[in-house]
Amino acid sequence: MKYVFFLLMMFSSIYAKGLIKSEYIYTISSGLVTDILYNKQKLYCAADDGKIEIFDTKSKKNIKTIKLDKIKDFMGDEIDSKIFSIDMLNGSLLILSQDNGGYSRVHIYKSSILHVIISGSDSLNIIKAKFIDKDNILIALISNDVISYNIKTKKKNWTTQASMSKFSNFALNNDKTLAAIADESGEVHLLSTKNGKKVKTLSGQNVDNIFSIDFKGDVVLTGGQDRRAGVYNLKNGDAYYKASQFFVYGVGLSPSGKIAAYSSDINNDVELFSTNTKEVLGKYKANKMIVNSIYFINEREFFINSSSPKVGYYKIK
Repeated sequence: MKYVFFLLMMFSSIYAKGLIKSEYIYTISSGLVTDILYNKQKLYCAADDGKIEIFDTKSKKNIKTIKLDKIKDFMGDEIDSKIFSIDMLNGSLLILSQDNGGYSRVHIYKSSILHVIISGSDSLNIIKAKFIDKDNILIALISNDVISYNIKTKKKNWTTQASMSKFSNFALNNDKTLAAIADESGEVHLLSTKNGKKVKTLSGQNVDNIFSIDFKGDVVLTGGQDRRAGVYNLKNGDAYYKASQFFVYGVGLSPSGKIAAYSSDINNDVELFSTNTKEVLGKYKANKMIVNSIYFINEREFFINSSSPKVGYYKIK
């Protein structure tokens, strides 16, 4: 028994030595990080207690905090407004958060002012929101209804239901002309952001609920409950999956789509690989909490965002 224990400890030590550690860890003051973005040497960390903390990545210091108003729960008590997702375009910060009555609200933060775009009174259960362009955003509801919404007129450009399955997540391609919509069926539906029409359905690489998705270059990357990270190359039609030892809650692609990352084991460590050759490029030590997302700055640097107060910054060795 002692011999078996010794072998387990030895293999565990060897495995740990193969993990690449973070270059730096950013820590928010309170709450858990729900979403992140990087823009002009600043890291934006959204949290479940209704705030966004902004870090200067040169000085590593927190330079600003944006705090949303509290909301009322079903008992009438004031609570923090959980932030679901953030996005940025031309200096405008898009913030999707929880509102009164279980509905969602959308703010745009610009020039230090919060502007309400959609409120709980609109009775929308929005799960994710991203910019299409400076005047329009893409929002997805739990019902898998996808809406193009004009933030100036506050009217819908178009509405479509991606499928009959429950919505999971979506990602836009680099030029924001296509949206990849993932749901609990394991399929991915490509929609035109111009008119909402379905362009293509991708299937076969996930057989269960997809938790996470990214879309860069010609590559769509998925992570699911079936412990698979699915890869679809829209240019050459290649499709395959990488097996994980645990549910794949977080995935990410480099801007070119040539490098993929996914949470690959029960410790939520992240494995990187080439989407062209499938070659493993390294395994990175992450926080032991569930990976929410993996955010690439460029082809060599990325962040890992977990369900914790910490965000790790990494470099590809």
